[in-house]
Amino acid sequence: QVQLVESGGGLVQAGGSLRLSCAASGRTFSSYTMGWFRQAPGKEREFVAAGGSSDPNTYYADSVKGRFTISRDNDKNMVYLQMNSLKPEDTAVYYCAAVAITYHSRSYLPRYRHEYNYWGQGTQVTVSS
Repeated sequence: QVQLVESGGGLVQAGGSLRLSCAASGRTFSSYTMGWFRQAPGKEREFVAAGGSSDPNTYYADSVKGRFTISRDNDKNMVYLQMNSLKPEDTAVYYCAAVAITYHSRSYLPRYRHEYNYWGQGTQVTVSS
């Protein structure tokens, strides 16, 4: 069982940066693949980024590639999303998600909503133009 709590959202101007944090409970955090999703008003929740148990193993949505970076600190049970060069279209509620690494192959990082079974409550990110 994993409980996730996001923080770090807020209002930022276009071109600015924000760093989201996700605190995870449990003693086996390193055994979970972590993901970030977002949901804008009236839209489906969409994949943003995923990170495996070691930082080099990451995967990003095309819309954020080169601007966002997912990282994690297994000693602190934390996962982060550094967001740079923010655009108004990045405005959304951002969700942290987790799935045990035993649920997918090593060569694949989950990128669909149904592939994750633990979710945080979300944090609002608003980017003004």
